[in-house]
Amino acid sequence: MTQTMRQAAWGVVAMATLVTASNVLVQYPVGDFLTWGAFTYPFAFLVTDLTNRRFGPAAARRVVLAGFAVAVALSVALASPRIAIASGSAFLLAQLLDVAVFDRLRAGAWWRAPLASSILGSALDTAVFFTLAFSAQAAFLGPNEPWALESAPLLGVGPAAPFWVSLAVGDFCVKLLIALAALGPYRAISRGLSVRA
Repeated sequence: MTQTMRQAAWGVVAMATLVTASNVLVQYPVGDFLTWGAFTYPFAFLVTDLTNRRFGPAAARRVVLAGFAVAVALSVALASPRIAIASGSAFLLAQLLDVAVFDRLRAGAWWRAPLASSILGSALDTAVFFTLAFSAQAAFLGPNEPWALESAPLLGVGPAAPFWVSLAVGDFCVKLLIALAALGPYRAISRGLSVRA
């Protein structure tokens, strides 16, 4: 293991913990339009961005890949196979997009890279995860949660849609709020890091 990976091992542990917890918690709706996983998963973008800021994009990609492997293995044991597949696919695509966008914007204003990369990564993650985890079109991945396909007004007021669509919209809104709220911790932690240019 390289020195950079040893130093970034905290990122792998944090990533695996966040994704595994989120994979279990996404199976439980809270309120009308959210799952508990909406409150934990967005912090994976904070871990990726801090790793990228400190060690650069190559190390951030290694943390993403290691976190992905550990999280998928644990998720298979703790969540349904369909959730594990959906989560793994969404996680890998979204986090690698986050790394690329962050690296492209790293030289700009301190808030631009983490905010833009988190928003774009969150949008991709939400679309891929909820489509694979709960849509009828992805039934080939395994059985669905019984509540996911029930028809209901979108966010309680819009046109009728499968319940999972409202969950996806609610989830994305929470991710946006957490991306904004995470700017404070990102700034505080990154100021204390010896930062890659």
